[in-house]
Amino acid sequence: MYLTWLDSNSWFIEIGDANILLDPWLIDSLVFGNLPWLFKGTRSRERPIPEKIDLILLSQGLEDHAHPATLKHLDRDIPVFGSPSAAKVVQELGYKNITALKHHQSHRWGDRLEIQAVPGSPLGPFTTENGYIVRDLQQQKSLYYEPHGHHSETLKTHAPIDVAISPVVDLSLPLGATIIQGFRSALQLCEWLQPQVLIPTAAGGDIEFTGVLNTVIQARGSTDAMRAKLAKANLETQLLEPTPGERFAVPLS
Repeated sequence: MYLTWLDSNSWFIEIGDANILLDPWLIDSLVFGNLPWLFKGTRSRERPIPEKIDLILLSQGLEDHAHPATLKHLDRDIPVFGSPSAAKVVQELGYKNITALKHHQSHRWGDRLEIQAVPGSPLGPFTTENGYIVRDLQQQKSLYYEPHGHHSETLKTHAPIDVAISPVVDLSLPLGATIIQGFRSALQLCEWLQPQVLIPTAAGGDIEFTGVLNTVIQARGSTDAMRAKLAKANLETQLLEPTPGERFAVPLS
């Protein structure tokens, strides 16, 4: 299994003979609702589009997971798997092969790969987006991804999972509104799934954030603090910190 972190929540995953582009934001700025004064993410460099993409996997329909400019730039013939809200985004952009996965639904890719949707981040009272478990059926290796630190207890039935990609810090707004709850949930995730490797996501990488919202966001936790938590809990999970843009082999036994 090889991973390349492409900043923020964007990943290129090589697993089970498939090249998966996950939650891609690779070009242009990130703006929510065409309100750059509220929040804007700007790359110091655009990430090159991977040469061979077998499928696109989208956890949410929001711009930081289904980035319109990036998706417009990609080949519309690439199959897309996503949450129902993400499926609507790519449908409007003209993608031709779209599979909307509801919670607990799974899909086989050839004879080697299985993608299963699990409950992820709540967006309002009526929408809960997706996390994913991706399994290499021949090598018997597995990966779990959820970008905001919302992990369903149903994950317990899928343990153990080899690799977990999840935030390890909290990001919150004044008055306690939590955007990302990685610091408070990553330890519990590791207790449930017993992953060999935990890899942080949702960090900035080579990105500059500006806007009113960015000035009031409060961060709590760090990778060092999470390592201390794992050690105190006597968990053998290895916490790795990827370098943006660098492909690496995940050390698995």
